[in-house]
Amino acid sequence: MPEKRKRNILFMQQYGRLALLHAFLLSTGFALHAQQNEPNLIAAHHIQGNIQIDGNLIEAEWQVAQHISNFTQRELSEGQPVTEKTEVAILYNESTLYLGVRCFDREPKKLTAKKMQRDFDFDTEDNFEIIIDTYNDKRNGYLFVTNPNGALADALVLDNGRQVNEDWDGVWNVATKITGEGWFAELEIPFSTLKFSSADEQIWGINFERNIRRKLEQVLWQGWSRDSELEQVSRAGTLVGIKGISSVRLLEIKPYVLGGAEKPSASSTNRVGDLGGEVNYLITPTLKLNLTANSDFAQVESDREQINLTRFSLFFPEKREFFLDGRDYFDFSLGDRIQPFYSRRIGLSDDRREVPIIGGARILGKLRNTTLGGMIMQTAEKDNLPTTNYSVLRWKQDILQQSTIGVISTTRADADHLNATYGFDFLYSTSQFWGNKNLHFGGAYAQSYTSNRDAQTGSAHRLFISIPTNYVEFDAAWNRSGTNFDPEVGFLRRKNFQEFYAELQFNPRPKFLPFLRKMEFKPLDVNYFIDDATGELTTFFSEFRPLGFATKSGEFFEFNLQRLAERLIDDFEIHEGVIIPPAEYWFTRYEIQFSTFGGRRIAGEGSASWGDFYDGTNTEWGASLVWRTSKHLSLGADYQHNEVKLPTGAFRTHEVGGRADFAFSPKLFGSLFGQWNNDDDEMLLNFRINWIPKPGTDFFLVINQAVDTQASGWRANNTTLLSKFVWRFVL
Repeated sequence: MPEKRKRNILFMQQYGRLALLHAFLLSTGFALHAQQNEPNLIAAHHIQGNIQIDGNLIEAEWQVAQHISNFTQRELSEGQPVTEKTEVAILYNESTLYLGVRCFDREPKKLTAKKMQRDFDFDTEDNFEIIIDTYNDKRNGYLFVTNPNGALADALVLDNGRQVNEDWDGVWNVATKITGEGWFAELEIPFSTLKFSSADEQIWGINFERNIRRKLEQVLWQGWSRDSELEQVSRAGTLVGIKGISSVRLLEIKPYVLGGAEKPSASSTNRVGDLGGEVNYLITPTLKLNLTANSDFAQVESDREQINLTRFSLFFPEKREFFLDGRDYFDFSLGDRIQPFYSRRIGLSDDRREVPIIGGARILGKLRNTTLGGMIMQTAEKDNLPTTNYSVLRWKQDILQQSTIGVISTTRADADHLNATYGFDFLYSTSQFWGNKNLHFGGAYAQSYTSNRDAQTGSAHRLFISIPTNYVEFDAAWNRSGTNFDPEVGFLRRKNFQEFYAELQFNPRPKFLPFLRKMEFKPLDVNYFIDDATGELTTFFSEFRPLGFATKSGEFFEFNLQRLAERLIDDFEIHEGVIIPPAEYWFTRYEIQFSTFGGRRIAGEGSASWGDFYDGTNTEWGASLVWRTSKHLSLGADYQHNEVKLPTGAFRTHEVGGRADFAFSPKLFGSLFGQWNNDDDEMLLNFRINWIPKPGTDFFLVINQAVDTQASGWRANNTTLLSKFVWRFVL
């Protein structure tokens, strides 16, 4: 037997012994904690007029409404009462839901609140979170979040918390006030922002969470077990008392006007101007039609450029609001590596240049137990790209208590070409596994069709299981993308593969180490890829974590041992002039990651990885630092470095980023973002201001600047200055 094979077998034997040892030492029994508090029902109080949204909660209506205050800790002391009194009351009239929140605090000067902008990162702030399950189906909900500064964040939650779309932006308002007793909030949510049944009397699921960051204390009204989260609406309480709102209708018109100037490199300045907009119509309280014409996304922040040291495509996230709103309606259970629908295929070329969108239509909603999403878009002709039609249709049916089945269909068509992808998926989900644990099991199958190929069809599938608990996490999956599978409106990180994946992690909470919140031990994390056509190994990745921990002060550390393999069948040019020849490569690497508590004024994180890399070595490290000077200004910087040494050559990579986020108020904020890497030798700057004069209406000012850093003297090129105004009319 070759010596390399012997070493690999010995490594896997040792790996298996360590996994069994960890399982023996760390496995424990699971106590079934009660997760419901009494009362678990809150009644909304009907009012005739409106509430002034100022954070004072002094109106008489607040005094007569029911108040709930029975909150319980999830962290740090599971099952214990909240240490700072917290109260919630709910009012409503024919058009609006009002929530009044009292977050008492004996030390209000120690509140952690450094952010004010829309869609702030609430994981590091004192905050109050509300989730509303308007269908009371124990599956989906709307999440609303605010902090002591009155910042707003929101999200759509689907599949009982398995999917969270933080890019959804609802139309709502909040005002807060800090006093010597704590901080207080009034939230105003129009019923037109929500979708709900047409019943005269509404019964909704609802839950609340408060985070007191300086104590790392997290408290919930219901479902406070560590095996649960706020997003799991199946564990929520109940909201009653709302009547007579079934006649809500909405016709929303959002025109935009855009103006500015562009100066391409070595060219004269060009004026830019455009008009367009959207029309949204709430057909029923559960079904929304959206029409768009001459869609424009000038206000979107630039992509973060990346140096790619792999053989596979990079994934860039969607940032355009039109496609982010309702994105989850089109999610399909093939996982991240195989996506039949990837919205960046519409209106962006393969090299990420904008392609004009003539217009389109979309319908989103839920009819009883059926969730429906449909979209059709038409792009204009540009350069060598023909005018093209894109469509996607997604249908999903609720079955059992928390499970679903569904189908999807996507098409891309122009005058000479048609590509279609269609498939079905299923998910069995329960929050009552082992009494009160979560279990997810599902799968999907899809087939693609391409009109002008010899092999016109190809297929892909996935099977997966997930058991996420507080002490033990287990996940496994089998993914496959066939040789001829080609979803042109989707995304494939790699083609022609099968992947076998399994991960097991233990998270004990040792009481004899009082400064630790939890430890992490990962005896098993394996991704094994083979060529679908030949069955030969293409990629292998395994990780063993002998030590990881999070402290009660918010710090985190982990150390990982990694074993990898890559099989190359062709020359791989990893860097200009540096070629790795075909062969099967096995290598071992070591990794450290750490971070400080993100709620501090100055916070940072870092990572380092070193060891073998193909037939050479690579030392990789990176760090980022954030300084939150006040609630009005935050400064950040990051750096990523690789030092690669191979027999055919050596090279270094440098990626640098910097960011300043500023906010004058929750309705006037912006950012300055810069990035550079030595592969492109170009600095990209993006300046953006967003003013929200009223909910749903926006003004943007955007400046994009590219700077060529290759020459001895830096030269500015590709300058763009744009302003965009979007106004919201409701009829």
